[in-house]
Amino acid sequence: MKLLSVFFSGAVLALAATTSAWAAQPLLTPAELNALHQQASVRVIDIRPAEAYAAGHIPGAVSAPYAQWRGPANNPGQLPPVDRLTQLVQALGVDQGVHAVVVSSGADSSDFGASARVYWTLKYLGLTDLSVLNGGLKAWADAGLAQDQATPTVAASAFQAQLNENILATTDQVAAQVGNPQTRLVDARPLDFYLGKVKAPTAQVPGTIQGAVNVENGRWFQPGTSIFVSSDQARQIAAELLPGEQAAETISFCNTGHWAATDWFALSEVVGVKNVRLYPESLAEWSQDSSRPMSNVPSRGSQILDQVKGLFG
Repeated sequence: MKLLSVFFSGAVLALAATTSAWAAQPLLTPAELNALHQQASVRVIDIRPAEAYAAGHIPGAVSAPYAQWRGPANNPGQLPPVDRLTQLVQALGVDQGVHAVVVSSGADSSDFGASARVYWTLKYLGLTDLSVLNGGLKAWADAGLAQDQATPTVAASAFQAQLNENILATTDQVAAQVGNPQTRLVDARPLDFYLGKVKAPTAQVPGTIQGAVNVENGRWFQPGTSIFVSSDQARQIAAELLPGEQAAETISFCNTGHWAATDWFALSEVVGVKNVRLYPESLAEWSQDSSRPMSNVPSRGSQILDQVKGLFG
């Protein structure tokens, strides 16, 4: 019996190690993706505009421009209806057991937010085998790897969404957590937005959600690139920008849920912080109701003066 127990324990450990080796990593280098992308169980999703995809892409990649994953112009962070997202995932041939790798242009660190947002959306829909190509297509091209212009034909999947509500924060949920010392609100925008010095067109007023701390989305990248830092460096950045005890819950937001997706990805997927949520609509929705508490809001006179300055350049 003892010998059988030892054998069984060894088999379990071996299986666990194999499963771990197969688990999709949140970030893939071009070399890592190059070794995987021709496998039938891997689907590369190119989220660049259709014309960029047509000019050249990773062989076998399917096209799903970022705009398809976004909401209306006045609230682009809003999730499209789940049935529409389900149809999109089905058309891409993605289902449970398929390793989906999201590829953006890699133009700059802000561009990474697009791939992080699509990754988050796929995870919200219930998929788990997910990765982002670190550095996007630019990194792939810089590595001298092959591209083509062929449009692959893929069979539609039977995917059905199983929503992961644990990574989503609604407006009501955010409002309920304002002032809660156990919840950390993280503003992913550049500092001038956080301080209320500038405002996105989609926001009603400048400023930030009351009690939020600023973690600029660009901090997670090698300077001047869209290449994400190592996991060790990411943990150091998190410790620097979010000192003290880890909150019971973290909610990331920005203007439209784009930059916030980068902070969510960094904290949840790379650093490994537990209970990180994304507020998709962010300030585009939050700021529309004046009763919702905000900080760093300039006086009305200052806002009018800024508008006049804007009119005259």
